[in-house]
Amino acid sequence: MLVIPCPHCGPRNHDEFSYAGDAALRRPAPDAPLAEWNAYVYSRDNPRGGHRELWRHAFGCGAFLIVERDTRTHEVRAASFAATEESRP
Repeated sequence: MLVIPCPHCGPRNHDEFSYAGDAALRRPAPDAPLAEWNAYVYSRDNPRGGHRELWRHAFGCGAFLIVERDTRTHEVRAASFAATEESRP
């Protein structure tokens, strides 16, 4: 079972969360070339190992979290509020 440690609510089963994608992915500028938008929408890496993901605690506090997870073992190493991330837009 995948357990995500919500900084607000404590450890919760992943069923309370909704996956929102790769936390490192950045949206192109509105006037970016079509090829950039095409890559943003359709091209995704499928990493093996450590990965930073964006999750929303949909059936809890509603917060967006950055979850550091190993995609091989599903071990969650850390979780923090996305709004506190310096690199977030």
